[in-house]
Amino acid sequence: MTLHDDEVPVDGAVVRELLREQRPEWAGLPLAPAGAGTENTMYRLGDDLLVRLPRTAGAAGSLAKERHWLPRLAPLLGRAVPEPVHAGTPGRGYPLPWSVHRWIDGEEAGPATVADWAGFGADLAAFVGELHGIGLMGATRAGDLDWYRGGDLGACAPWVARDFATCRAAGDTGLDLDTLEGLWGAALELPGSRAPHVWLHGDLKPTNLLVREGRLHAVIDFGALSVGLPDAEHSTVWDLPPEARQAYRDALGLDGATWDRARAWAVAVGVSGIAYYRHTFPAFAGECTARLRAVLAEVA
Repeated sequence: MTLHDDEVPVDGAVVRELLREQRPEWAGLPLAPAGAGTENTMYRLGDDLLVRLPRTAGAAGSLAKERHWLPRLAPLLGRAVPEPVHAGTPGRGYPLPWSVHRWIDGEEAGPATVADWAGFGADLAAFVGELHGIGLMGATRAGDLDWYRGGDLGACAPWVARDFATCRAAGDTGLDLDTLEGLWGAALELPGSRAPHVWLHGDLKPTNLLVREGRLHAVIDFGALSVGLPDAEHSTVWDLPPEARQAYRDALGLDGATWDRARAWAVAVGVSGIAYYRHTFPAFAGECTARLRAVLAEVA
């Protein structure tokens, strides 16, 4: 499945060759696909390891960032996070850096794995509170820690307008785009956040939240790790049921303006995901559609 025009293809044979070249002691371990996101393709290696291979050169920079910061953040967090164990270099058949992490057992958050959604929302809020409370350790919003979701909504207005237009031209979203664009526009008129810059995971959607026995056990995929304003961090709670969303908001004490800006981020990222991935990654576009339907249900 190719998602980007500049994507580098990879398959199990390529991964085997990289392992033979760089970690021959792992080359004979069982290898199986372990999912694919918009930025990385993943393979489970043996029982204890996960291979992550960026889809594009632009996504490859996140690997060094994870290797540098995750060992510093992990001891300060109450849930498991990825542990990098190998920094792969370009090799035969694959021209980009790649990485190997420890495998973390768990299942994606969803109706089959979570029964107490209010408790789950509180768990997620606890993780976010811990992450946002960690000192920046000299990090600043610069270089690979400067990502758009930690900035102001207004900076995104041109591409959000473009993606609304793309969705309208598609004509088959099944969404009330006028109401969604109204929510986006109203949030643009709000005062900007005055919160201090904090650590941001950047993509706390359910596929990055691993569950054990119904509770949040681990948070994975820190490729979007950045420093910035916290508003967009809250946007993925519209991927969760209303009771989880309310428990999350209550636990963090988010005020009305922060909530409205977070919801606007949910709209922006959802519309963008539909516009970009509707043909190449329909399942992901479906996740974005579900998020926007949750936004609409909340304001109905």
